[in-house]
Amino acid sequence: MAIITAQDAGGQNVVAYLDMLGWSEIGTAGLAASDDGYNVVVTGIDGKLELFSSYADHPFANGRPSKVINSKGLTSNAAGRYQQMLKDWPHYRDLLQLPDFGPLSQDRLAIQHIKECRALPDVIAGNIASAIAKCSNIWASLPGNSYGQPVRPTDDLIAHYLAASGVMQ
Repeated sequence: MAIITAQDAGGQNVVAYLDMLGWSEIGTAGLAASDDGYNVVVTGIDGKLELFSSYADHPFANGRPSKVINSKGLTSNAAGRYQQMLKDWPHYRDLLQLPDFGPLSQDRLAIQHIKECRALPDVIAGNIASAIAKCSNIWASLPGNSYGQPVRPTDDLIAHYLAASGVMQ
């Protein structure tokens, strides 16, 4: 469950959408074995779940090398419940005045990405299929992107959104 309150997020639909994104990016097993996904490092080629222990900063911020995530040598430094990339972290940390890479900061950063995709009005209104399509350029697990990684079917995403008490229009 997202840490941010419905009131601070912009409504229950936003919180439900965050929960859907967390499941989409981390998966059920990763959410259950971790701090609800907030302390998960991108899964490498070995397929093992890795957790980080400090929320003081993005876990790759101090020079840790990116992880190899496939046999073609693709690397990633995504981390947290919403698999935020290190390249984005300094900008958003400063823009949003985030004190750390903790759960509330991760929620606020994910909402900022949703806003920048112009999907927040869709999320608030319950137009979830539209919001998913608009956010697919940020999250590789959403259908409609060209990242070449496995994506979640829209029907499964909507089912998780509804299970998190989201309301469809």
